[in-house]
Parts: sequence; C-alpha cells; structure tokens
Amino acid sequence: MNTPVRLSLYGLGLVVAFVAAFFIANAVVPPTAVEARMQAAENGSHAGHGADAESAGATEAPRGVTLESDGFILGPVAAPHNTGEAGELSFTILDADGAPLTEYTESHEKDLHLIVVRTDGEQFRHVHPEIDEAGVWSVPWEWDEAGSYRVFADFQPGDAEEALTLTRTLNVNGDFAPADVHDTRLESSVDGYDVALEGDLYAGASSTLTLTVTRDGEPVTAMEPYLGAFGHLVALRDGDLEYLHVHPEGDEPEAGDRSGPDVEFATEAPTPGRYLLYFDFQVEGEVRTASFVVDTATGDAPTAEDHGDVESGEEGAEDHGDDH
Repeated sequence: MNTPVRLSLYGLGLVVAFVAAFFIANAVVPPTAVEARMQAAENGSHAGHGADAESAGATEAPRGVTLESDGFILGPVAAPHNTGEAGELSFTILDADGAPLTEYTESHEKDLHLIVVRTDGEQFRHVHPEIDEAGVWSVPWEWDEAGSYRVFADFQPGDAEEALTLTRTLNVNGDFAPADVHDTRLESSVDGYDVALEGDLYAGASSTLTLTVTRDGEPVTAMEPYLGAFGHLVALRDGDLEYLHVHPEGDEPEAGDRSGPDVEFATEAPTPGRYLLYFDFQVEGEVRTASFVVDTATGDAPTAEDHGDVESGEEGAEDHGDDH
C-alpha cells in the first residue's frame, strides 16, 4: 500500500474514533448533567457574613479557608510580632487588577467584620477596623498569647451580590501551649453571665440552636441590639477552621429594643464533625463572647412536620422580638 493511501486511511480512522467518542461521552455524561454540575459549582462559590442558613449546605465551596475568592485577595496582614507589644493590625483587600478595594456594601452596620482566632480555637476576637482613603484597613492591636492565628476578613464588595470571607495565617512569637483536644461544651460563663446552648447541629440540613443567657440564676432580658441583631454566632470547623457566620431568626431590632433570655439561630454545618461556636451578645453597652464546642448530630434533622407549621419558628421569633 502506497503512502498517500495509508495516510488517507489513518485520517479516516481518526474521524471515526472522534465521532464514536462523542456519542459515547454523551451517553455516559449527558450535557444536562454537565450543566447541572456547573450550575451547582457556581451556586456554591459564594458565601459570607450573615449568609442565610437555608442556603448553606454541604455542596457549597468552603468559606474562610483561602486568601482569594472571586478575584479578590486578602493582602499581607501586618501586626505586632510579639505578645504584649502594642501596635496595629492592618491589611488591604485587593481586586482582580491588584488595586485596593475601597467600595463596600454595608452588612450589619459595618463594611467589614474581622475575626481573629488562634488555630487551636482559643483567643477569639470579633472587631471592626477602619479604612483609610488608600483602602488600608487598620485597628489598634496587641497579642495576649503566642501562637499561630487565623485572620478572617468578612465583607461584601460594593459591586458584588454576595459576601466573601478571606483568610490568612499569622504567627506570634513566644511560648505557646496549645489547648488540649476540645471536649464538647454546651455551657459557658463570661463576666458573671451564664450561657447555655440547646439544640442539635446537623450537616447539610438547617436546625435551630437556642442560646439562653442568665445571671445569678435569673434570666437576662436586657440584651441590646449589637450590629443590627440581638446576638451573633460564628462557627468554625475544628481542624481546618472552615467559617460559618449566622444571625438570629426574626426581624432586625430597632434602637432601644431589648430581648432575652433566648436567642435562636437557624444554623447548618457544611460537613459532619466538631465545631467551635462563639456567641457575641451585648448588655449595658458591653459585648461579651461565650464559647461552645458541638458535634454534629447523627440521624436525620427534624422536618417541618416535626415542629408543626413550617413558619412557626419564624413567627415565634418575630413575636419574641415584638415583646421587647
């Protein structure tokens, strides 16, 4: 067989193989499946401060485990290197062009929420830095204890529809004794206030967690609005500190409203495991943080039928707010 004939047959064989591969691929992975997978990935790529617990599921991309998302980058974080050294913590959010981001959408009365916690779950802080004209965020800072820390910037760019949570790690010099392996903890005391957590946390399904605040055995009913809510709850997955931030059910309180002793949160864990929870609440103008350790529950989460009317939880939360 001469060379031109062999080449022609080889080319024909390639065409036949390509056509066969096309039909096989469509049989094994139809276009509708590909489109659904791409849509699911797109829907799961956004999250952040105050994300609705109903939309936070196991299919979402992890939050707060990367310094870049949707083209935005948390720049290097400057802070004191040693414990007991007064200074400033500062950073810049950069856009896709590498320019400082200066336009933000306010969320819960702030343009940016900063969470700082040691990687063993200790030394939690929730603060609100100020931004200058150049787009640099800063806040006075001093470290109480040494160790490796995670810094979470929780914000919504001015032209974006969704909020983002970006993170970096900082190391602080000094002797470091990490906390022992966390045991589950459903009660916490801070500055004379006792806080108890009730309810089950489920992976991939929403459920209600109730935080009850008492003092000297008496219910605290003078809880004040803080950043547009009667309380804030941050959950970090033990191990990689994947980030989840939720807010109470019910309407946003008005200035002068008071509530308590219960604050309810619709919460959903992205995966099974152990979670570190931090509850911020304000009484007499001072914000305090109670911490908890919770394992996700086994079995199926309660359904609407288990609780009666699907809307009963929301209506109850709204009535509770109106009472105060």
